[in-house]
Amino acid sequence: MTFQLHPQLQADTDVIGEFPLCLALLHKEAIGPWVILVPKVAGLQELHHLPMGDQQQFLIESQSVFESLEQLFQPKKLNLGALGNMVPQLHLHHIARFETDVAWPGPVWGNTQGIQRTPQETKTLLQTLAQAFQQKCSEFMSTD
Repeated sequence: MTFQLHPQLQADTDVIGEFPLCLALLHKEAIGPWVILVPKVAGLQELHHLPMGDQQQFLIESQSVFESLEQLFQPKKLNLGALGNMVPQLHLHHIARFETDVAWPGPVWGNTQGIQRTPQETKTLLQTLAQAFQQKCSEFMSTD
C-alpha cells in the first residue's frame, strides 16, 4: 500500500511542502494560518501507531510549524487538534489563533464562515510558510 492523501484533505488544503515525515498543508479557510501535518505513511490513523523514531520526527516537524507560526504571526494562542472522526487518515491541525478571528475564543470547527484567501494571498502565505518551515526544520536537523 502506498501513501495517498485523503480526498477531503486534498479538497480543503493547498500543499506547502514536505518534511522528512509529513506532508505540510495549508487549510483554505482564511480564519488564520491553519497548517495540517499528515505523516506520509499509508493507512495510518493514530499517532501512537508510528514507530518511536517517527513519533520523535513528528514532534520535530510539529515544533517547526508552531515556532514558525509564532515568529511570523505572533498569535494569541496556538491550537493543536487531531480529531479524525470525518477523515480517518492521521492529520494534525496546527492553528494560529487571534482574538480577532471569527471563531475566537471557541474552536474553529463549525464556527467559521467558510471565507477563503485570494489566490495571491494563498500564494504569498504558501511561500512564506515553506521558507520558514525549511529553515526551522534544517535548524532542528543540524542540532544534536
